[in-house]
Amino acid sequence: MKVLVTGGAGFIGSHVCDEFLRGGHEVIALDDLSGGRKENLDPRVRLAVHDIRSREASELIKAEKPDVLCHLAAQMDVRRSVDDPGFDADVNIRGMLNLLEAARVSGVKKVIFSSTGGAIYGEQDVFPAPESHATRPVSPYGVSKAAGELYLGYYKAQYGLPYVALRYANVYGPRQNPHGEAGVVAIFCQRLLSGQGCTIFGEGKQTRDFVFGPDVARANRLAFEKDYVGAINIGTGVETDINRLYGLLAEAAGSSAPAAHAPGKPGEQLRSCIDNSLAKKVLGWEPTVDLREGARRTVAYFREKAEPGRAHG
Repeated sequence: MKVLVTGGAGFIGSHVCDEFLRGGHEVIALDDLSGGRKENLDPRVRLAVHDIRSREASELIKAEKPDVLCHLAAQMDVRRSVDDPGFDADVNIRGMLNLLEAARVSGVKKVIFSSTGGAIYGEQDVFPAPESHATRPVSPYGVSKAAGELYLGYYKAQYGLPYVALRYANVYGPRQNPHGEAGVVAIFCQRLLSGQGCTIFGEGKQTRDFVFGPDVARANRLAFEKDYVGAINIGTGVETDINRLYGLLAEAAGSSAPAAHAPGKPGEQLRSCIDNSLAKKVLGWEPTVDLREGARRTVAYFREKAEPGRAHG
């Protein structure tokens, strides 16, 4: 099968490319390299450098006629979405529609969409949140991801285009960029290894559901292989507060330096955790790497990047 991965040179996307390569598939990465990096890609992956909003991206899909479209490219910075909701919608909604229009006329057999399991639910009523939980996003980023799922539902009803919307928890791991749109794990790793201080906003009691990047990539492959249409949570179902996260990363980095605390960020979600029961049932997916081991592997990756030639695992 031929697989086209948008955002394929990015953190999660490159792991998705690796996963499909291991399955014996032909893989094309579509990435504008605004956040992705060529060095993330296996040499067997063909890279096409285009913006997902462009005519060139649409023409690529029409020319290549992939069997599956894994759509990961996105404006993913929540703070930027608040500052510039128009840009967020332009990339995440108009860009996605550009791809879907090309997919529907090109014989794409399934679209696998990277949605969000944190931002789409907003402040949760129950923990962990199942897919049936109300979707009430409190950021333009969450709104655009919810809109993406609604458009997928339309394309399925109108054109028979199957899809799976994978609602990711907080994804972390090797290849995550510690700059720009980075998550807290990558930021802490880089600062711990460089001897810089780390700052936790608020008391550090806010919780998240941290899921390892390669585990998320495996969910993409399984979503392609299984006959299911709809939204599926991809997380661990385990709440971890930021103080605990920092402790695990500091332990892995061999640091005893305490984190500093700064005032909390206005409007920050206090708790987030998603139920993965449906993923276990319909995909046969569950996380294989717990947070302690994932922290160790992620710190090892960043150490290797800082000290080339040093082995990591």
